[in-house]
Amino acid sequence: LKFFQDDRWIFFCWLFLLMSWISVDVEADGPIPGDFSMLALGAVIVEPSLQKTFYARLHPISEKWMPDSLKICGFSREQTLRFEKPQSVLRHFAQWLSIQGGKHLYFVSDNGFDWQYVNWYFYHFLGSNPFGYSSINLLSLFLGLKKNMYSKFKHFKKKSYGHNPLDDALANARAMLKMK
Repeated sequence: LKFFQDDRWIFFCWLFLLMSWISVDVEADGPIPGDFSMLALGAVIVEPSLQKTFYARLHPISEKWMPDSLKICGFSREQTLRFEKPQSVLRHFAQWLSIQGGKHLYFVSDNGFDWQYVNWYFYHFLGSNPFGYSSINLLSLFLGLKKNMYSKFKHFKKKSYGHNPLDDALANARAMLKMK
């Protein structure tokens, strides 16, 4: 209650309004960035319309790839070799984030897998990450809101989208809007 008696709560309310929450999902051909490649990236600004979206497919950066991972992604190795160069994709993604998201970006994904790839790719190809140094895990956020480490999260994501990263990012954004 003391928190609301001073001006700090106003600052936090304004800060929350200035933030852009970006739901991001990736598909990759293996478990770790650098050795393996991010092949597809989907993102959406978390707002009720869910109209501000980004999607791209990225050319592999490595000769290493796992057939099972490609099968999950739904791409053949031959298809991935025709995708856009990663540096170009990351440049476009950073520009999209700047235009659509603004300055205060918060990366949201359902797990750390997506963050590790996006963070590595931004630093490797552009030298900086517009999201900064950290991300928000949607499951952890949900468990904190419920104040129960055993709460079930899957019911917030009603559809399975077959590993299309834009569809998965949209599903996560819808779940986050329900939490809000």
